[in-house]
Amino acid sequence: MENIDNVLEFYENGAENGRLERGLGKIELYRTKEILNNYIKNKNNTIYDVGGGIGVYSSWLAEKGNDVHLLELAPSAVKIAIENQSKTMFIAEVCDARNLDRDDESADIVLLMGPLYHLQNKCDRAQVLNEAKRVLKKGGLLFSVGISKFSSTTWALSTYGKTNNFLDDAIYKNMIEKELLSGVHLRPKEYPYFITQAYFHTPIELQKEIELIGFETIQKHAIEGLIWFTPSLDEKWEEEKSKEQLLNIVRLTDTEDSVMGMSPHFMIVSKK
Repeated sequence: MENIDNVLEFYENGAENGRLERGLGKIELYRTKEILNNYIKNKNNTIYDVGGGIGVYSSWLAEKGNDVHLLELAPSAVKIAIENQSKTMFIAEVCDARNLDRDDESADIVLLMGPLYHLQNKCDRAQVLNEAKRVLKKGGLLFSVGISKFSSTTWALSTYGKTNNFLDDAIYKNMIEKELLSGVHLRPKEYPYFITQAYFHTPIELQKEIELIGFETIQKHAIEGLIWFTPSLDEKWEEEKSKEQLLNIVRLTDTEDSVMGMSPHFMIVSKK
């Protein structure tokens, strides 16, 4: 079994605190909710938010009338999730995604919006997916999020020479070469603010891993899509007219296989 001490330390130090409230995180949050809303239309679902951080999505889904269980690796994140609960409550517990403390066929929906890109070992990712399959009812939905293997490269290219010169740094170049060739992301000590150890997929690669466990793919969606490298994105997102123009573009292209790898995050919707 893979050692994930680095992942635990990363999130214990507050990596998720406020992340979805600033920068590209705001677009990720908006779009993730939008995609989930397209599939989760009824109330009273039992939902396991596995690796759900400080409970941003758990809280939102509970407010919509669902029975939500946040099952998260980092104790500090669970503590924050419990402290931040509104009058709509949800269960929050420390849990490893590879060993869910829940009964067989007890969930209508499972969210894996973090664990699959923090496990570099394919066997561990398969174990997470098998656990999701075990706890899901027949016909239950699985929402799996991956980080694109091209994300570090496209991010550096997006402002290369204007606000950064990361591609001129041998350390950064070595990091993205490893990602592009193998999918393995290893954070250099020289870049302590980067995401910790991870595995970056192509959308098709993650789809195949999920289908190998026996899930049926319903659809793939780019989350931020093509709009994330828009100049002055923060400003445009705050203007209602330009925000709708951006959203229209991403909605028109979010299931397009040929551009999906350009999105920093993507979601695969599957059924047991």
